[in-house]
Amino acid sequence: MNNYQCRRNNLISKILKVKIFLLLILISATSFAQSPVPAGAKVEKLHTGFLQVEGPVWYDGPGLKSATDSTLLFSDIAGNKIYQYDPKTGIATPFLNPSDSSNGMTFDHQGRLVFCQMGFRRVVRMDSSGTITPLASTYQGKKFNSPNDVVVRSDGSIFFTDPPFNVPSGQSRELSFAGIYRISPAGSVRLLDSSLSLPNGICFSNDESKLYINDSQARIVYVWDVVDDSVLANKQVFATIRPTGYADGMKFDSSGNLFCAGPLGVWVFSSNGSCVDTILIPSPDVASNCNWGDHDRKTLYITAGKTLYRIRLANPTSVKTEGNNIHKPSFRLFPNFPNPFNPTTAISYQLATMSRVTLRVYDLLGREVGTLVNEIEEAGAHEVKFDGSRLSSGIYFYRLSTGSLMETKAMVLLK
Repeated sequence: MNNYQCRRNNLISKILKVKIFLLLILISATSFAQSPVPAGAKVEKLHTGFLQVEGPVWYDGPGLKSATDSTLLFSDIAGNKIYQYDPKTGIATPFLNPSDSSNGMTFDHQGRLVFCQMGFRRVVRMDSSGTITPLASTYQGKKFNSPNDVVVRSDGSIFFTDPPFNVPSGQSRELSFAGIYRISPAGSVRLLDSSLSLPNGICFSNDESKLYINDSQARIVYVWDVVDDSVLANKQVFATIRPTGYADGMKFDSSGNLFCAGPLGVWVFSSNGSCVDTILIPSPDVASNCNWGDHDRKTLYITAGKTLYRIRLANPTSVKTEGNNIHKPSFRLFPNFPNPFNPTTAISYQLATMSRVTLRVYDLLGREVGTLVNEIEEAGAHEVKFDGSRLSSGIYFYRLSTGSLMETKAMVLLK
């Protein structure tokens, strides 16, 4: 073997070692992501005896007539009521009776309750006086199937799912598809997607740049990019729930973990879609939905079968529409998506105030390989694209700086 061949073989060997090293890092990051469920945390049964609980949402108050401040509202679909549960007394009392088979609920940014009424096949809003206003009940002159779950975006638009499995008894189905819809702030209704068999749970990423919806029948969580605040694009599979059963209501925590009600309990997925934990619910109750509550939003309330449960967790929610205690923007750097990536990925961040911002990318040796942002920006959510097509595979770091605040995260370019 001549010197050239020897050097060539050594170079190939080094390249293989680097690729194996990166692969091991990737496997480790995917398989051993830390669970947000603290060691020793236990599920607590709060109240039982309902018929079919769903749609929990925390209410801080004041603003809703007849609602107690610092309470949890939730639906009892078969019981045809909305209840309020007071954690201080442990008592659940009717809030709305009848509710016309209410299901998913949330608050808009004026503190008004927005919810799905499956009995009337519509999405409605309740104001502070208790008056209920229909927001959407038909699409192109045909009744919705049975609006199921709903979320409000920061611009005031409302997104909801409309599967066919709860069409009221004695009524016929008028739409041949199951849709995902948007109600604009002006009240117009737009069909965004009709590709899922049973679209159910729905939630935004913390920066609202992505919309997550699961298909109950397939037990798959899908993710779309939200384009121009009103269009869904680039549909991808985010996660799959393997056991038999179905996928249901979903929520994010402040670290980008997705909590999805499904078989056995609540499934917890990291930001890259890997399952990091499952919060088991005692049989025969089956988890239907979940949401954050208490003053620090670190308690996860879970509706399941005939029972209401809760568990204390490590991270609070940062989803602004889950509860009418609207949080002011804070300084945050979110995990890039996708990760690993090739060659582009999206980096999102949030600013508390107007600030001079720098966002730079570095390699493993600390050398700067790109400046993505270096300017004054307004408070709120921001997103930039990073293109690594000119770089080699490896681990890179992106650092967000503004004034005295700084945060750094890692990402993997895998070609």
